[in-house]
Amino acid sequence: MKIEQIYTGCLAEAAYYIESNGEAVIIDPLRETQPYIERAEADGAKIKYVLETHFHADFVSGHLDLSNKTGATIVFGPTAVPNFEAHVATDGEILKVGNISIKVLHTPGHTMESTTYLLRDENEKDYAIFTGDTLFLGDVGRPDLAVKTDLSREDLAGHLFDSLRNKIMPLADEVIVYPGHGAGSACGKKMSKETWGYLGLQKKTNYALRVDMTKEEFVKEVTDGLVAPPQYFPKNAVLNKMGYDSIDNVLAKGLNPLSLRAFKAAWEEEEALVIDTRPQSVFVKGFIPGSIFIGIDDNFATWVGTLILDLQQPILFISDKGREEEVVTRLARVGYDNPIGYLEGGYEVWKEAGEEVDTIEEVSAEELGTLFSKTLNVLDVRRASEFDAQHIQWAQNFPLDFINQNMNEVKRETTYYLHCAGGYRSVIAASILKSRGFDKLVNVQGGFKALVEVGQLPFTEFTEQTTEL
Repeated sequence: MKIEQIYTGCLAEAAYYIESNGEAVIIDPLRETQPYIERAEADGAKIKYVLETHFHADFVSGHLDLSNKTGATIVFGPTAVPNFEAHVATDGEILKVGNISIKVLHTPGHTMESTTYLLRDENEKDYAIFTGDTLFLGDVGRPDLAVKTDLSREDLAGHLFDSLRNKIMPLADEVIVYPGHGAGSACGKKMSKETWGYLGLQKKTNYALRVDMTKEEFVKEVTDGLVAPPQYFPKNAVLNKMGYDSIDNVLAKGLNPLSLRAFKAAWEEEEALVIDTRPQSVFVKGFIPGSIFIGIDDNFATWVGTLILDLQQPILFISDKGREEEVVTRLARVGYDNPIGYLEGGYEVWKEAGEEVDTIEEVSAEELGTLFSKTLNVLDVRRASEFDAQHIQWAQNFPLDFINQNMNEVKRETTYYLHCAGGYRSVIAASILKSRGFDKLVNVQGGFKALVEVGQLPFTEFTEQTTEL
């Protein structure tokens, strides 16, 4: 028996490969299928099942392409109603894979079709559970991401309480927990940085598994502090339920090198959005006016999904040479299937042709310290929870997550100094504001971390703040 966790840090997502005696299973695969196919081929194994723990909201799964390419059966848990051929398993059903077996445990709560897969080894001993978004290390799945349900989040949390107590907690302490996500995912609140662990430790340390906890207490704690999920979450869940285009078609369309002339024509004719995926340190020194920075070297897919409201938005992109396929793949992971090409030769071709360019002014944390006063307009683009924990005195919270909704609060005649935690998000925010005609913007290099290290500025814990920007 082989078990391999295939972890993707930018989405904090874990897929799994399990093999026994020439048969393999993939659990919760990402959109690109080739890594799973090659893994099975290396073992001389045939992929028998693609197991889905639920209709994912934070990424588009690769179940359809993987099934079409390998003949594997797609499996969902009870109550799932997919719009394509799949096996909807019954609670307690046993799936045989080589010399091992997998028991289907219906664990509704995160969503109503949510299912945990219990792996039993060659000796029929409970070995591991693949919990999807039902149980994380240190947390449980949020109960407000189900697709089109009449149940409230409190109703779903009640189901989750029962699922954990009746299906998971009775299992032996030595059973390994393989969750669907780790720290950084928006599918939970308090996830650990570890990506696997033992159930016994979770029973001792996970707040949601306290044995003396009442259902009412559980519901309150699980639902407390939930913020609205990124706007693409329900759209991805629908794609996973209803079906989507093959990633091969998306790649064929997106990996389209365009000359400068063709790039400019496509931008105008298709009303495309231009995304510059180069490193932020390079972008600020020169970029195409009107383009948006979302760097590939950070949480690219998450911020694309948060900020671009239409999954079918035509997208043109700028990238470093050799990273074009990575860009298109990571767009497809969160359902953006309409990239229409990239500028061949990148930004340098644009610049060398004498086209207009733009830059973003920057200051160091030390320089901001020398300029700082209560009259300086500082925009902290971190999330509200980060701002609440600690922020520069007199700074205003202007979360990147909600920049589209809050744009009208920014004054064009005012100079703003923008910062986030490390510099990535503030450059995204500055590029968006620049594209909307706001020119008096200064990015703070190194973000809040650098500001704290400098130690020249007054900081404060959360205080009531004005919305006047």
